[in-house]
Amino acid sequence: MVNVYSQLKGFPSPNEQPKYYQMLANIGDYCENQNVDLIIALSHDNEIAGGVVYINDMSNYGSGGTATTEKNASGFRLLAVDPQHRGRGIGKLLINKCIEKAIRNNHEQVIIHSTKAMTTAWSIYEKLGFKRFQDLDFMQDQLAVFGFRLNLKKLK
Repeated sequence: MVNVYSQLKGFPSPNEQPKYYQMLANIGDYCENQNVDLIIALSHDNEIAGGVVYINDMSNYGSGGTATTEKNASGFRLLAVDPQHRGRGIGKLLINKCIEKAIRNNHEQVIIHSTKAMTTAWSIYEKLGFKRFQDLDFMQDQLAVFGFRLNLKKLK
């Protein structure tokens, strides 16, 4: 994940946001919580092609802003697809797995965040029905972080 995020044009570097990159490097620690799952996609060669962190209880979301107070919602963070595996639908597959888990857990919505540097992911989110909600926006140091919701009641 560190490799993916450090290569995003316009995204802060490890020197600018060391705590964020420390979290990425130690993603297993974040996923020790029973309400947090790491979902990975493997290539045909059993290499990790991508991953995402699914949060079943928003109080464990771990972001700034108001997302952690959302009820009857789940979320996902830290979507990453290895550059050599991009363009194969892996990001969309990982997002859909998160949506499926949220539906199975009878949640009404999925909450996510993105930045302007994540244009490919942003486009996928919108195509899947996520809508921007400014009440979820926050600043992470000098980085603007934008909130999205997917209303699952409309999908059922």
